[in-house]
Amino acid sequence: MTREPTTERGRLRVRGFDADATTDVDWSPDRGGRTASRRARAWRRFSGNRTAVAGLVVVVALLVLAVFARPIEVAGVTVQPFALAPYAPATTDVAPASQPPSLAHPFGTDWAGRDVLSRVLYGGRYSLAIGVVAVALGVGVGVPLGAVAGYVGGWVDEAIMRLVDVLYAFPFLVLAIALVAVFGQGFWKLVLALVVVGWISYARLVRGEILRVKEEEYVLASRALGVPDRSILARHVVPNAIAPVVVQATLDVGTVVLSAAALGFLGLGLPPGTAEWGSMLSASRDTLMQGQWWVTVFPGLAIFLFVLSINLVGDGVRDAIDPQGDSRREAR
Repeated sequence: MTREPTTERGRLRVRGFDADATTDVDWSPDRGGRTASRRARAWRRFSGNRTAVAGLVVVVALLVLAVFARPIEVAGVTVQPFALAPYAPATTDVAPASQPPSLAHPFGTDWAGRDVLSRVLYGGRYSLAIGVVAVALGVGVGVPLGAVAGYVGGWVDEAIMRLVDVLYAFPFLVLAIALVAVFGQGFWKLVLALVVVGWISYARLVRGEILRVKEEEYVLASRALGVPDRSILARHVVPNAIAPVVVQATLDVGTVVLSAAALGFLGLGLPPGTAEWGSMLSASRDTLMQGQWWVTVFPGLAIFLFVLSINLVGDGVRDAIDPQGDSRREAR
């Protein structure tokens, strides 16, 4: 950079920064100088994790089997006409009762002559829907409350966090059992009970992240520019504090499915006879002592596969969005 004499006083001419002298820089993905987006880096880390990918494949397979198990009708209109399950889950006497697995009935039949394979496939709709819906509603309740508590502070923070502390004093499953006993049996009542005991973890997690993020320079700059607090919270603070919530929510889907199965096993879940994995275990637990292992093994295996797979996916998501993920992988 050199200084040249000019006829204009007080002006400098700098060489090397003229528009015509600039060269195009290739930022294509195969160049080392390209700054990959956060989403692309996260997907690269996730796709490089074989166990997480295997878990995702199993989860997607179970979801597909549940959706296409039997036709789906909405307001009298069939929106999904396929049926992978050979029989309706409530159809009885499709074969002699308590028959072991065979070519005609790969998972055997239960005490009422119902096809266990059909019930396991169809039961995935209840179990997986409970897990996804309860976690989604729990996030929808816990994230706003935790964000407001962490950002506003003061008596608002105290009121929300003391409520969280009170609910945390009860064990998760014990409180869920008490709420189900009060609300009664049913899909939405079970979901409501799981949401009431599930939102508190997201509220506490988000509050801690908000307390950290709101002290960042870009948040202070937004305040100095007069940006409303509502916009700062929605556009800057929450998006930068949501990553741990994504990981926790992914892991909690398996926990909620397992809790719903436990409540169903105790007879506090869906009504008796429903083709839900936990309810199937509850209805057939006495047959295990009679040597009819297939009636309990296959629903239990479905729960095991889904919970294990979703935990693998959750671990993969956690490593993918961790900024230290690449360095730790190289160290290993």
